[in-house]
Amino acid sequence: MANFNTHISVAFVASGVTGLVIYKAGMLTAPEYLMCVVAGTIGGLLPDIDLDHSVPATVGFNVVSLLTAFFIVILCVGQFSLVALAGLWLASYLLMRYGVFNLYSKLTVHRGIVHSIPYLGIMAMTLVYASFYGFKQGAVISWFLGLFLMFGAIVHLLLDEMFSVNLLGLSVKKSFGTAFKVFKFDQVGWYLGLYAVLAALIVFAPPFKLFWQTLQDPISWLILKKNILPTAINLPNIH
Repeated sequence: MANFNTHISVAFVASGVTGLVIYKAGMLTAPEYLMCVVAGTIGGLLPDIDLDHSVPATVGFNVVSLLTAFFIVILCVGQFSLVALAGLWLASYLLMRYGVFNLYSKLTVHRGIVHSIPYLGIMAMTLVYASFYGFKQGAVISWFLGLFLMFGAIVHLLLDEMFSVNLLGLSVKKSFGTAFKVFKFDQVGWYLGLYAVLAALIVFAPPFKLFWQTLQDPISWLILKKNILPTAINLPNIH
């Protein structure tokens, strides 16, 4: 499997280049472009959160726990005193970091369902929901964020599969085929559940029509075509 540096570097570059194309087409603002690159880079680390002591797991669990604690405090800020809010923040963080995520670690194994397309699709849709309903972002940027997260995650899976092949020796490792999974018959119950959750998230998802119209807008592609090559610079005539 590819190491941490490879995953984060390739996901960052792939997301940056893809996002730059969309940005130059006028579909994203500069801040939105940066957010998409961050989402894609995080997606490139997402499948490795099933490794208990990996960098993505440690950092990811801490960040999510901190954000969850702050979000709960924000929701309750008008109802409790400062001391009570501080206690609520600490309790929320500890519950997430050492309760929920410890349970998560026990229930998952490396290259299990976390390395599957439906699971990563659920994570991407969760980001779409969080952006649109939680942070009140527009539908277009919310869908872009979710898709960039998914894109980065797929880059991760493909890298793992590529590193399972020895091109010089024309051989494959035993791990080949374990990173990129769509369905496994020996875990049929888990996968049916994942697809059911993913289907429900898609059915009740934020508006997709505006996002699709943005992608199909011919003006955007004309703008991109205009921005592909550098424009000629007219130098002043010094004679």
